Amino acid sequence: MKKIFALLMAFALLIVTGCGGEKPSDAKKIQLGMIARLNVSEENFAKLMKDVEDKLDVKIASHTPVFFDNLSQMQAALQAGQINEISTYRSVARYMIAKDPRFKVLEDHSLEFIDSFCFALREDETELRDSLNLVIKEMQDDGTLGNLAKEYITDISTEKDPPAVELPHFDSAPTIKVAVTGDLPPFDFVGADGKPAGFTTAVLAEIGKRMLRNIEIVDIDAGARAAALTSNQVDVVFWAIVPMSEIIPSDSDSPKGVILTAPYFKDKIVHLTFVDKK
Repeated sequence: MKKIFALLMAFALLIVTGCGGEKPSDAKKIQLGMIARLNVSEENFAKLMKDVEDKLDVKIASHTPVFFDNLSQMQAALQAGQINEISTYRSVARYMIAKDPRFKVLEDHSLEFIDSFCFALREDETELRDSLNLVIKEMQDDGTLGNLAKEYITDISTEKDPPAVELPHFDSAPTIKVAVTGDLPPFDFVGADGKPAGFTTAVLAEIGKRMLRNIEIVDIDAGARAAALTSNQVDVVFWAIVPMSEIIPSDSDSPKGVILTAPYFKDKIVHLTFVDKK
Protein backbone atom coordinates (compact mmCIF):
# COMPACT_ATOMS: atom_id res chain seq x y z
CA MET A 1 0.00 0.00 0.00
CA LYS A 2 2.87 2.38 0.84
CA LYS A 3 4.43 1.74 -2.57
CA ILE A 4 1.14 2.55 -4.32
CA PHE A 5 0.82 5.78 -2.32
CA ALA A 6 4.39 6.74 -3.19
CA LEU A 7 3.74 6.18 -6.88
CA LEU A 8 0.58 8.28 -6.76
CA MET A 9 2.49 11.07 -5.05
CA ALA A 10 5.23 10.88 -7.64
CA PHE A 11 2.76 11.06 -10.51
CA ALA A 12 0.98 14.00 -8.88
CA LEU A 13 4.28 15.80 -8.52
CA LEU A 14 4.74 15.62 -12.28
CA ILE A 15 1.92 18.09 -12.61
CA VAL A 16 3.94 20.76 -10.87
CA THR A 17 7.42 19.75 -11.98
CA GLY A 18 7.04 18.14 -15.40
CA CYS A 19 8.85 15.09 -16.74
CA GLY A 20 12.59 14.63 -16.87
CA GLY A 21 15.59 12.42 -16.33
CA GLU A 22 18.31 13.11 -13.75
CA LYS A 23 17.63 15.69 -11.09
CA PRO A 24 18.89 19.00 -12.47
CA SER A 25 21.30 21.38 -10.78
CA ASP A 26 19.90 24.68 -9.50
CA ALA A 27 21.33 26.42 -12.57
CA LYS A 28 19.32 24.18 -14.88
CA LYS A 29 16.03 24.30 -12.99
CA ILE A 30 13.06 25.94 -14.68
CA GLN A 31 12.20 29.31 -13.17
CA LEU A 32 8.47 29.09 -12.45
CA GLY A 33 6.53 32.28 -11.79
CA MET A 34 3.71 32.06 -9.26
CA ILE A 35 1.37 34.51 -7.54
CA ALA A 36 2.72 34.86 -3.98
CA ARG A 37 1.33 32.45 -1.41
CA LEU A 38 0.27 33.99 1.87
CA ASN A 39 1.75 31.35 4.14
CA VAL A 40 4.69 29.88 2.19
CA SER A 41 7.85 31.63 1.03
CA GLU A 42 9.74 30.87 -2.19
CA GLU A 43 12.40 29.10 -0.12
CA ASN A 44 9.88 27.01 1.81
CA PHE A 45 8.01 26.09 -1.35
CA ALA A 46 11.24 24.99 -3.06
CA LYS A 47 12.27 23.00 0.02
CA LEU A 48 8.88 21.33 0.06
CA MET A 49 9.36 20.09 -3.49
CA LYS A 50 12.89 18.87 -2.75
CA ASP A 51 11.71 17.02 0.37
CA VAL A 52 9.08 15.19 -1.68
CA GLU A 53 11.69 14.20 -4.28
CA ASP A 54 14.08 12.94 -1.61
CA LYS A 55 11.45 11.00 0.36
CA LEU A 56 10.05 9.28 -2.72
CA ASP A 57 13.47 8.82 -4.38
CA VAL A 58 12.14 10.06 -7.71
CA LYS A 59 14.15 11.75 -10.45
CA ILE A 60 12.10 14.69 -11.66
CA ALA A 61 13.06 17.93 -13.42
CA SER A 62 12.23 20.38 -10.62
CA HIS A 63 11.13 23.99 -10.91
CA THR A 64 12.39 26.88 -8.83
CA PRO A 65 9.41 28.99 -7.66
CA VAL A 66 9.58 32.74 -8.18
CA PHE A 67 6.81 34.65 -6.40
CA PHE A 68 5.12 37.80 -7.76
CA ASP A 69 2.66 40.17 -6.10
CA ASN A 70 0.49 40.53 -9.20
CA LEU A 71 -0.18 39.04 -12.62
CA SER A 72 1.13 41.97 -14.66
CA GLN A 73 4.57 41.73 -13.04
CA MET A 74 4.64 37.99 -13.66
CA GLN A 75 3.61 38.37 -17.32
CA ALA A 76 6.29 41.01 -17.88
CA ALA A 77 8.95 38.76 -16.35
CA LEU A 78 7.90 35.87 -18.60
CA GLN A 79 7.95 38.04 -21.72
CA ALA A 80 11.40 39.39 -20.78
CA GLY A 81 12.79 35.89 -20.30
CA GLN A 82 13.44 36.42 -16.58
CA ILE A 83 11.38 33.29 -15.84
CA ASN A 84 10.68 30.27 -18.06
CA GLU A 85 7.06 29.49 -17.21
CA ILE A 86 4.20 30.76 -15.09
CA SER A 87 1.79 28.72 -13.01
CA THR A 88 -1.82 29.85 -13.29
CA TYR A 89 -5.30 28.42 -13.87
CA ARG A 90 -6.99 26.98 -16.94
CA SER A 91 -9.56 29.81 -17.08
CA VAL A 92 -6.83 32.46 -16.73
CA ALA A 93 -4.69 30.78 -19.40
CA ARG A 94 -7.60 30.80 -21.83
CA TYR A 95 -8.12 34.52 -21.24
CA MET A 96 -4.42 35.34 -21.58
CA ILE A 97 -4.02 33.37 -24.80
CA ALA A 98 -7.08 35.04 -26.31
CA LYS A 99 -5.48 38.42 -25.61
CA ASP A 100 -2.01 37.37 -26.81
CA PRO A 101 -1.56 34.06 -28.73
CA ARG A 102 2.17 34.12 -27.98
CA PHE A 103 1.28 32.57 -24.61
CA LYS A 104 1.19 28.77 -24.85
CA VAL A 105 -0.08 26.10 -22.44
CA LEU A 106 2.35 23.26 -21.74
CA GLU A 107 0.51 20.02 -22.40
CA ASP A 108 2.88 17.59 -20.64
CA HIS A 109 1.07 17.41 -17.30
CA SER A 110 -0.27 13.89 -16.92
CA LEU A 111 -2.77 14.40 -14.07
CA GLU A 112 -5.01 17.22 -12.97
CA PHE A 113 -3.81 19.39 -10.10
CA ILE A 114 -6.69 21.50 -8.78
CA ASP A 115 -7.14 24.35 -6.30
CA SER A 116 -10.34 25.36 -4.53
CA PHE A 117 -11.13 29.03 -3.95
CA CYS A 118 -12.56 30.44 -0.71
CA PHE A 119 -13.18 33.81 0.91
CA ALA A 120 -10.57 34.78 3.53
CA LEU A 121 -11.50 36.63 6.74
CA ARG A 122 -9.91 37.59 10.05
CA GLU A 123 -10.21 34.83 12.65
CA ASP A 124 -12.56 36.88 14.83
CA GLU A 125 -15.11 37.20 11.99
CA THR A 126 -16.67 33.78 12.57
CA GLU A 127 -20.22 35.12 12.39
CA LEU A 128 -19.59 36.67 8.98
CA ARG A 129 -17.82 33.50 7.85
CA ASP A 130 -20.81 31.39 8.88
CA SER A 131 -23.23 33.74 7.10
CA LEU A 132 -21.14 33.55 3.92
CA ASN A 133 -21.06 29.76 4.17
CA LEU A 134 -24.84 29.63 4.32
CA VAL A 135 -25.15 31.80 1.21
CA ILE A 136 -22.45 29.83 -0.65
CA LYS A 137 -24.32 26.59 0.07
CA GLU A 138 -27.60 28.12 -1.09
CA MET A 139 -25.98 29.33 -4.30
CA GLN A 140 -24.42 25.92 -4.90
CA ASP A 141 -27.64 24.03 -4.17
CA ASP A 142 -29.85 26.15 -6.42
CA GLY A 143 -27.31 26.21 -9.26
CA THR A 144 -26.52 29.93 -9.07
CA LEU A 145 -22.76 29.51 -8.63
CA GLY A 146 -22.57 27.04 -11.49
CA ASN A 147 -24.58 29.33 -13.76
CA LEU A 148 -22.42 32.35 -12.91
CA ALA A 149 -19.23 30.38 -13.57
CA LYS A 150 -20.64 29.23 -16.91
CA GLU A 151 -21.75 32.73 -17.92
CA TYR A 152 -18.72 34.71 -16.80
CA ILE A 153 -15.87 32.16 -17.08
CA THR A 154 -16.60 29.06 -19.18
CA ASP A 155 -18.71 30.68 -21.91
CA ILE A 156 -17.34 34.21 -21.74
CA SER A 157 -16.51 35.71 -25.13
CA THR A 158 -12.75 36.00 -25.61
CA GLU A 159 -13.28 38.92 -27.98
CA LYS A 160 -14.21 41.35 -25.23
CA ASP A 161 -13.66 41.79 -21.52
CA PRO A 162 -16.15 40.48 -18.94
CA PRO A 163 -19.05 42.89 -18.44
CA ALA A 164 -19.56 45.12 -15.43
CA VAL A 165 -22.17 44.06 -12.87
CA GLU A 166 -24.17 46.47 -10.74
CA LEU A 167 -23.90 45.90 -7.01
CA PRO A 168 -27.14 46.27 -5.03
CA HIS A 169 -27.51 49.01 -2.43
CA PHE A 170 -29.63 48.85 0.71
CA ASP A 171 -30.20 52.06 2.69
CA SER A 172 -28.87 51.85 6.27
CA ALA A 173 -27.61 48.28 5.73
CA PRO A 174 -24.14 47.22 6.98
CA THR A 175 -21.32 47.27 4.43
CA ILE A 176 -18.85 44.45 3.79
CA LYS A 177 -15.53 45.62 2.35
CA VAL A 178 -14.22 42.99 -0.06
CA ALA A 179 -10.73 42.95 -1.57
CA VAL A 180 -10.42 41.79 -5.18
CA THR A 181 -7.11 41.50 -7.01
CA GLY A 182 -7.75 41.34 -10.73
CA ASP A 183 -4.87 38.85 -10.88
CA LEU A 184 -6.93 35.88 -12.09
CA PRO A 185 -8.95 37.16 -15.08
CA PRO A 186 -11.71 36.44 -15.95
CA PHE A 187 -12.35 34.69 -12.61
CA ASP A 188 -11.14 37.70 -10.60
CA PHE A 189 -11.22 40.57 -13.06
CA VAL A 190 -10.62 44.32 -12.94
CA GLY A 191 -11.22 46.24 -16.18
CA ALA A 192 -9.03 48.85 -17.83
CA ASP A 193 -11.19 51.50 -16.15
CA GLY A 194 -10.18 50.11 -12.74
CA LYS A 195 -13.63 48.69 -11.99
CA PRO A 196 -14.10 45.01 -11.01
CA ALA A 197 -16.38 43.13 -13.40
CA GLY A 198 -17.50 39.68 -14.50
CA PHE A 199 -17.59 36.69 -12.13
CA THR A 200 -16.10 38.71 -9.26
CA THR A 201 -18.87 41.26 -9.07
CA ALA A 202 -21.60 38.85 -10.17
CA VAL A 203 -20.91 36.58 -7.18
CA LEU A 204 -20.57 39.50 -4.78
CA ALA A 205 -23.77 41.11 -6.09
CA GLU A 206 -25.70 37.90 -5.47
CA ILE A 207 -24.21 37.54 -1.98
CA GLY A 208 -25.16 41.14 -1.18
CA LYS A 209 -28.75 40.55 -2.30
CA ARG A 210 -29.14 37.40 -0.23
CA MET A 211 -27.49 38.80 2.90
CA LEU A 212 -29.13 42.25 2.53
CA ARG A 213 -25.70 43.81 2.88
CA ASN A 214 -23.93 46.48 0.85
CA ILE A 215 -20.70 45.35 -0.81
CA GLU A 216 -17.80 47.78 -1.17
CA ILE A 217 -15.06 46.51 -3.48
CA VAL A 218 -11.41 47.40 -2.84
CA ASP A 219 -8.86 46.67 -5.60
CA ILE A 220 -5.50 45.35 -4.30
CA ASP A 221 -2.58 43.24 -5.54
CA ALA A 222 -2.70 39.54 -4.67
CA GLY A 223 0.47 39.98 -2.64
CA ALA A 224 -1.29 42.54 -0.43
CA ARG A 225 -4.19 40.28 0.59
CA ALA A 226 -2.95 39.46 4.09
CA ALA A 227 -1.97 43.06 4.88
CA ALA A 228 -5.35 44.34 3.71
CA LEU A 229 -7.10 41.96 6.12
CA THR A 230 -4.90 42.42 9.17
CA SER A 231 -4.93 46.21 8.82
CA ASN A 232 -8.76 46.22 8.71
CA GLN A 233 -8.63 47.82 5.26
CA VAL A 234 -11.08 45.12 4.18
CA ASP A 235 -13.33 42.57 5.89
CA VAL A 236 -13.07 39.85 3.27
CA VAL A 237 -10.63 38.82 0.54
CA PHE A 238 -12.40 37.54 -2.57
CA TRP A 239 -10.05 34.57 -2.95
CA ALA A 240 -7.64 32.42 -1.02
CA ILE A 241 -6.69 29.00 -2.35
CA VAL A 242 -6.85 25.55 -0.79
CA PRO A 243 -4.82 22.99 -2.79
CA MET A 244 -6.66 19.72 -3.42
CA SER A 245 -3.45 17.69 -3.18
CA GLU A 246 -1.31 15.73 -0.75
CA ILE A 247 1.75 17.68 -1.89
CA ILE A 248 1.00 21.30 -1.01
CA PRO A 249 -0.10 22.09 2.58
CA SER A 250 -3.76 23.06 2.77
CA ASP A 251 -2.85 26.21 4.71
CA SER A 252 -0.27 27.47 2.19
CA ASP A 253 -2.54 30.43 1.40
CA SER A 254 -4.02 30.83 4.89
CA PRO A 255 -1.64 32.48 7.38
CA LYS A 256 -2.14 32.59 11.13
CA GLY A 257 -5.09 34.74 12.11
CA VAL A 258 -7.03 34.05 8.90
CA ILE A 259 -10.06 31.81 8.48
CA LEU A 260 -11.63 30.58 5.25
CA THR A 261 -15.16 29.99 4.03
CA ALA A 262 -16.37 26.93 2.18
CA PRO A 263 -15.10 26.83 -1.41
CA TYR A 264 -17.17 28.44 -4.16
CA PHE A 265 -15.03 27.69 -7.25
CA LYS A 266 -12.22 25.39 -8.35
CA ASP A 267 -9.88 25.27 -11.32
CA LYS A 268 -7.04 23.23 -12.76
CA ILE A 269 -3.46 24.51 -12.58
CA VAL A 270 -1.63 24.86 -15.89
CA HIS A 271 1.79 26.17 -16.90
CA LEU A 272 2.20 28.86 -19.56
CA THR A 273 5.22 29.74 -21.67
CA PHE A 274 5.74 32.72 -23.95
CA VAL A 275 6.85 32.26 -27.55
CA ASP A 276 7.96 35.50 -29.21
CA LYS A 277 7.45 35.07 -32.96
CA LYS A 278 9.83 37.88 -33.94
